[in-house]
Amino acid sequence: MDPFPADDLLLTSECETTEEEEDGQLDEQEEEEEQETVGWGLLPEVCLRRVFSFLRDCDRARAALVCRHWLRVLHAPELWRARSFVFSGRAAKSRRADFQSAVCYAKTFGRHLETLEIRFTSPVNSLTSRRFQQTLRTFLAVLRKDNSRLKSLSICCMELDRPAWSRSVRNALVKSLSIFLRKAGHRLDNLNLRGARLGPLQGCELLESIAHQSGKSALSKLNIEDFFPQATAVYTLPAFAHALARFRNLSVLSLSYSCVSDSLLEALAAGCACTLGALHVRCHALEPHGQVVWGVAWARLVQGCPRLRVNFSIERILHADRLLRILLPEIPVRSLGLSTCYFSEQDWTVKPVLTEVLPLFKDCLQKLILDFNNSHESVDDELLQLILQCSKLSYLKVWAFLDVRFIETLLQHRLEGKCSLKTIKIRIYTNRYDTHEEDHLLEEFFTKYKELIEKELSYFVISYPML
Repeated sequence: MDPFPADDLLLTSECETTEEEEDGQLDEQEEEEEQETVGWGLLPEVCLRRVFSFLRDCDRARAALVCRHWLRVLHAPELWRARSFVFSGRAAKSRRADFQSAVCYAKTFGRHLETLEIRFTSPVNSLTSRRFQQTLRTFLAVLRKDNSRLKSLSICCMELDRPAWSRSVRNALVKSLSIFLRKAGHRLDNLNLRGARLGPLQGCELLESIAHQSGKSALSKLNIEDFFPQATAVYTLPAFAHALARFRNLSVLSLSYSCVSDSLLEALAAGCACTLGALHVRCHALEPHGQVVWGVAWARLVQGCPRLRVNFSIERILHADRLLRILLPEIPVRSLGLSTCYFSEQDWTVKPVLTEVLPLFKDCLQKLILDFNNSHESVDDELLQLILQCSKLSYLKVWAFLDVRFIETLLQHRLEGKCSLKTIKIRIYTNRYDTHEEDHLLEEFFTKYKELIEKELSYFVISYPML
């Protein structure tokens, strides 16, 4: 049985061509085929590479059979510098070819890789998780041996806390990844391990591997959002802050709010002084966020990293008093997203969030994303007042129950220069299935402000029945 899937014909065609070259001649049929493609054959290689860059692997495999010139062009390093693999965790015979294809790719073109993304979604049993672990081990071993170009590595959504991962398989996978990062990680500029969900001990050890020989590390972007299991209070782990303190060149860091503590902020201020420019923080209601983080710790971080901008994404944390413990006024919040995830509480009101919490960042907030489905109150006036207060706000995305005439008022204020919005994306929830009246008004508003919208705005507004 052929060990490689049909789509990987290109990966083995180089060996077949070598045998044909040893024969020294093409038969008459091959000469006729090459003559038929002479028009394409006259294209400069740079043009062919551009065309081939849009092809899928199966189409590249077919193109490699056309002539030797095309085969040579299809082995150009530029065509293989970026690669994305998505492995399904579902048990199916057809899925085995995906793992075999990845290994074959690594052995044939792995030396050209500069950007690699690997995703393993929802493993259902130990068989698929072991198969992924063995594939990743081989892939990383090949890269460690042959590749000196890899700058970006993303291995997302492994979810190692799932029952499908046995202890031995999980340990073997973490060991392979740790060895690779320790041996070859100093060349990486971008590392994304979002959704790994490692245990506290293994997670901190892996971070130590990433930061190994930190003086030589070029790593500037690190994503460890959801890196630990959701219930882990990472802010209680001294080893975590100690590991992050070894990173010296970070410019972008993404993590969960359960990782944030005074000691972490102090470590970042000391280790990434003058380099850290963006801090992305995700906070979910199901994650521990009861820690006390003092404003003075944030102030010291801002003082040590004067270019720092913080982006918050907060889900299902509804009450203003809880938000005020997280969103301290000392934080330079550039982007803020608040979402209820379609979870409604009748005793909850949006107004204190719009009038007490968000105005704290009126001088720095540039991007605001709101998703509220509280149909029992009107927040049009409070939202409009907030927009007018935020002098730097340029991006607005709102999904909420609003009066459709809110759009007309907002566009009029924008026309008069009272706000600086450049992007307006609004979904107006309604309690009625028929939105004909709202749609008609929106069309009138678009016509009235057409010149403003077409020349100065990225604009998308619709009405949406929320039943």
